[in-house]
Amino acid sequence: MPLNFNPVKLFAGSGSTDLAGEVAKAYGKELGDVLLARFSDGEFQPLFNESVRGSDVFLIQSTHQPNDNLIELLLMIDAAKRASAHYITAVVPYFGFARQDRKDKPRVAIGAKLMANLITASGAHRIMTMDLHAAQIQGFFDIPVDHLDAAIIFVPYIKNLGLKNLTIASPDMGGSYRARTFAKYFNAEVIICDKRRKRANEIEAMSIIGDVTGQDIVLIDDICDTAGTLSKAAALIMENGANSVRAVCTHPVLSGKAYETIENSVLAELIVTDTIPLKQESSKIKVLSTADLFAQAITNVNEHGSISDLFRVE
Repeated sequence: MPLNFNPVKLFAGSGSTDLAGEVAKAYGKELGDVLLARFSDGEFQPLFNESVRGSDVFLIQSTHQPNDNLIELLLMIDAAKRASAHYITAVVPYFGFARQDRKDKPRVAIGAKLMANLITASGAHRIMTMDLHAAQIQGFFDIPVDHLDAAIIFVPYIKNLGLKNLTIASPDMGGSYRARTFAKYFNAEVIICDKRRKRANEIEAMSIIGDVTGQDIVLIDDICDTAGTLSKAAALIMENGANSVRAVCTHPVLSGKAYETIENSVLAELIVTDTIPLKQESSKIKVLSTADLFAQAITNVNEHGSISDLFRVE
């Protein structure tokens, strides 16, 4: 007999329709019917075309291009709450505004905290996400947070490459902890690319801490935006005698000339997940699916199972 008698319903936001479809398929259910009505001035209104009364509702929406996708998610949560959903989980594979996690200069907003407040205030009972830019963002929420780790997807792929002289690298000082955590799965050494920025998305200088001579380097990052940091780090690593360099990045934001930058870089490949849909194809970009992981997490939440079981990397 099931532990939970409330029906489970999965819905997709317009920013994650493909991923949501794969998650629903892996979970074994059809996506629910939701309509996004649009007004001529750009205003929009989500409408559930089926009852959610008494249901455990999972709303799947990444908040890249956050001005629209975030507001759409908030409206979907509010609509589900007002339609008497029993329990609402916001499944946000990519949590936008996560780079604004602290007050690092005077008179700036802490955007990640504000977004957490908005999601909570809209009526969500729980949030499920992956590889937050800073893990402490979980503390910005006053509701449970299931913070999934993409390493369970990336590590088997890297192992299958059979790299003989594997060394893990961080593209900046801020990602050193992430790189060290990843390196433990391979018992590998870690090197760090120390960069100085003039301003956001513009690098002034970069240097390497550690020896890359003869090594097969894997750069680890959570977000790839313009790809400037990764491409410069890769070039510097190859100039210092590495055999090869590739990058692992959970969230492919890939804005501006990112695709062109990646194609023209010395990266052997950029390995990403499908938390954000690609805008175009690239011979250097390999996309790994998160659908099975999110589907299992949804199952465990609904059946009151352990989420920590999903962190076991083989």
